[in-house]
Amino acid sequence: MSETVPQAGPPQGAAPGPDPDPSAPAPLEVGRVPTGDAGVDAGLERLADADHLATDGHVEVYEDVHRGLREALTALDARPGPPAPPSPSHSRS
Repeated sequence: MSETVPQAGPPQGAAPGPDPDPSAPAPLEVGRVPTGDAGVDAGLERLADADHLATDGHVEVYEDVHRGLREALTALDARPGPPAPPSPSHSRS
């Protein structure tokens, strides 16, 4: 008596789907963890737009995100920091 081994592939009776186009955009499915900074988080979410574009469209998204991250860093530099500690006085008698 022989056993039938199930074959991998579409279920029996299912119409085969079209082969995926290897040159079509495919999501990278890279996880994005929120940072807590609204500007940075918006940039990270913008990266998801590249998942639906052909490779030549990625540059625009990457440049846009890079510009936003540079602006966020520049804004950090513009914020007033804590006051500088007083410098020790060197009194000579």
